[in-house]
Amino acid sequence: HDLNQAYTTGQLLYDDNTNLRYLDYAVIEQQMSMTGASMFWLDALHDCKLDQSLSLPFDRYRLANEHRTGRGTSISFDFGQNLSHDLLTHASSNNISLQHLTFAIYFIFLFKLTNGQTDLCLAMNINNNRYRDELKSLIGLFENVIPLRCQLDPHWCFYQLLEHVQEITTNSMKYSYFPLQHILNQHAHISKYAFLDTSLEFTLTTNNEENNVMMIGDSQLVPGSFSFNINEDEILIMKHPQKVAVELDEQSLTYCELLYYVQVLSLTLLNECYIAPGEIVCQCVERSLSMVIGIMGIEMAGGVYCPLSPRDPQHRLHALTQQTQSRFVLVHGLTKTKFDHNIVLLEVNFILTAENNIENHIAVDILSNIVISSDSVAYIIFTSGSTGMPKATQVRHRNFIASIYSLVDIDTFNKYDTIVQMTRCSFDIHVQEILGTLMNGATLVMLHPRGTLDFEYLADILNNKQITYMHTVPSLLHSFFTFMAQWKSSNIIKCLRSLCSSGEPFLIKLIDLIVTMNMKRCRIWNLYGPAETTIGSTIHSVNIINNKKSVPIGLLFLNYHCMVVDELLQCVTIEQEGELFVGGVGVFAGYLGRDDLTAKSVVEINGELFYRTGDLVRIDNNGLLYYQGRKDYQIKLHGQRIELGEIEQCLLRTSISTCVVMKWNDDYLVAYVQSSNIDEKQLREHCQSYLPLHMIPSFFVILDKLPLNSNGKIDRKLLPPPTFSTMYLTNLDELLLPMNEIEIIIHHIWCDLLKQKRISTNTNIFTLGGHSLLIMQLFHRYKIEFHLETNTLSISDLFQHPTIIDHAQLIYQTMNVKENINDHHWSSLHIMQAKASFAQERIFLDEQIRFSSTDDNNTNMYVIPLIYHISSMNDYISISRLQHAFQSIIIKHQILRTALYLNTNGHIIQHYLDSNI
Repeated sequence: HDLNQAYTTGQLLYDDNTNLRYLDYAVIEQQMSMTGASMFWLDALHDCKLDQSLSLPFDRYRLANEHRTGRGTSISFDFGQNLSHDLLTHASSNNISLQHLTFAIYFIFLFKLTNGQTDLCLAMNINNNRYRDELKSLIGLFENVIPLRCQLDPHWCFYQLLEHVQEITTNSMKYSYFPLQHILNQHAHISKYAFLDTSLEFTLTTNNEENNVMMIGDSQLVPGSFSFNINEDEILIMKHPQKVAVELDEQSLTYCELLYYVQVLSLTLLNECYIAPGEIVCQCVERSLSMVIGIMGIEMAGGVYCPLSPRDPQHRLHALTQQTQSRFVLVHGLTKTKFDHNIVLLEVNFILTAENNIENHIAVDILSNIVISSDSVAYIIFTSGSTGMPKATQVRHRNFIASIYSLVDIDTFNKYDTIVQMTRCSFDIHVQEILGTLMNGATLVMLHPRGTLDFEYLADILNNKQITYMHTVPSLLHSFFTFMAQWKSSNIIKCLRSLCSSGEPFLIKLIDLIVTMNMKRCRIWNLYGPAETTIGSTIHSVNIINNKKSVPIGLLFLNYHCMVVDELLQCVTIEQEGELFVGGVGVFAGYLGRDDLTAKSVVEINGELFYRTGDLVRIDNNGLLYYQGRKDYQIKLHGQRIELGEIEQCLLRTSISTCVVMKWNDDYLVAYVQSSNIDEKQLREHCQSYLPLHMIPSFFVILDKLPLNSNGKIDRKLLPPPTFSTMYLTNLDELLLPMNEIEIIIHHIWCDLLKQKRISTNTNIFTLGGHSLLIMQLFHRYKIEFHLETNTLSISDLFQHPTIIDHAQLIYQTMNVKENINDHHWSSLHIMQAKASFAQERIFLDEQIRFSSTDDNNTNMYVIPLIYHISSMNDYISISRLQHAFQSIIIKHQILRTALYLNTNGHIIQHYLDSNI
């Protein structure tokens, strides 16, 4: 308006004697009574944890040695015309403002991102805080940041949340004139105001067609699924009678021979033991041909196969057989002494070597009468239970067949493969290795007991038997390939075409080792899936060239579905971490005799059953799943959400072989590292280069070997407690203690604000998590503690000299410098300079302090250039008249020629520059 008037008429009318100027406003603001606002904000935030950040799924944290530059990126999400129209219609029909509607949506969005955090406190940016009528036409900085706290109830409907958002926003805006600096001073004991890390503001723009565009956005990943039908009653028969079915060293059986022995065992179970369909039959044998015959014999007789590990202690085996209520256990000579006399033992080798005159047609008739439904349980695998009692996981025939079809469908293995049986019977993978191989007509190669640990023997088997498929855990692969690299015998795996790994994270170090093995013809698979989802539910073909950061667990198998959800079973967004729910053809039949556990683990969503894995995953933009760790080991330390797996992955990028990170005494992160060629200093320096401060372990325990449990995984219970006295001694060796009274007082203030017990007097405050707001807190604490109202102390000096020693020297100097301060008694507002307004003070300090470390010290972070296109009715613009118009506006609005500076007292002063400049 002013520009148009000045350009058109050549003059701009105003009364300098009556018009309120921004300088006047700044003085009046300083004199305003803040009692009501102060009481409101104290009450609103009295129990709010302002120092705790929202648990947002960041893809990168700022490093400890990384300075903020002020450079940023703005990403916009356009709702489009239709959705924007719907939002406007909804707001209008419900008599609510569009601002309140978008704020409610934003809080729901954050609620989902934080996995159900109900107390959300954000920084609300107010860009037009003209809270009085007199300020409406005034040009100047009317900006403030206030906390907006939403305490939502997850069980609210949307309209209840909307009412709550309306209430808190209206009340907060009523006292929005209360400066942020004053709000922070009410909580001076807090060292970090984490709520400022996440902010919100409402901006409504219109395009040329008057369509509303809101600058907020949400994205929802809707996992897709395949629809594929199979004949669940299809019986797979052996079509290769003379082909070798199974081998063990010098022993071998063709498919025809194998079928004969399986029929012998099956008929014995039916005719002599009277096995009923669906009855559980346990088997406890070492790796052998008898193991294969036993599994297939139980299945052919219509029983439920339940493997027991020969390595388990006797009392555990007794407890497991009691849990299954099995009448029989198949054993051999080495395992029959492990069971009580009240359990009937069937020695497999004795049955197979006894005289058996089997009429083939009779055997076929008897076995053909066995009815096996696809919904019948095929096998039981024991998995670890949190209560100490293993859980008996029941897997149906249709679950197993669908899983094998999924693996064959993507050619992980096929009927032409020679497959080595690697896994122990306590893992469900051994069922896939044995039954899956024989179902598809491939050749199975068994190893002698403990053959997987005899690398020389294993290498000979891979070479001499020309193994084409191998499946084992990554840690064993790493050890085995390291052995081969040392002996320079990588050529022994020249026939390997498919290498599958599961059970543990697939480490980048394993990829580096695989590269040295020259396995260009071999396809590497990373398989994921708990026993409850039948062998595997996701798989990823590892690219040893491109997978250099992390290896995903991949995509879902055929006819599997998944959801990645938060605590309230709401789907998370792309790149957000959540618990993996797996549905589809692989979901197990439940835990035997534990309906209570089954009810907790299996949930029905939209008519479909999903298994709650307890595993945390994220989905990237390509739909790939990434394993993030266990839900059980997620921790919070000093208000920060920490995934211990992230720290472990960081450590594993050093020369160590394995590690585990744990939290001790709720205060410390302790890293247990297995290595013989690295020290604590190297590990700490590595972490400092890749992790934020709060994720760097306080203590590193370096061991020659980490303890393992019976499944070969790290046993956390056996890890030794850290010797904290040694840690403190190490720190004390480098600790400089305060030397005088001033340093002692400052040290106490620092420890109070930073929540530390002791701080070295030569430590840079910014390496401890310091920031510009903390410097402001220190400034006010120093003023109170050292009575510095009449002494000079510059906030900029505190920033530029960031140690306790530096601050003590500054305070000592100011306490000995006497200056006469000119007190202004404002009888009139006809002034040319005054203290900056609260908004000016905050912005000025933020620019001077927070961005003082930028490469270009002349950069003005808050100067935003805009380019306007000026049009005229006659397509002619007079440059001289335009210049005169701008000059008239600058004369009228003194704020456009106002400068800020720090006076000798450390106060920020605003003053008018001459209009002729």
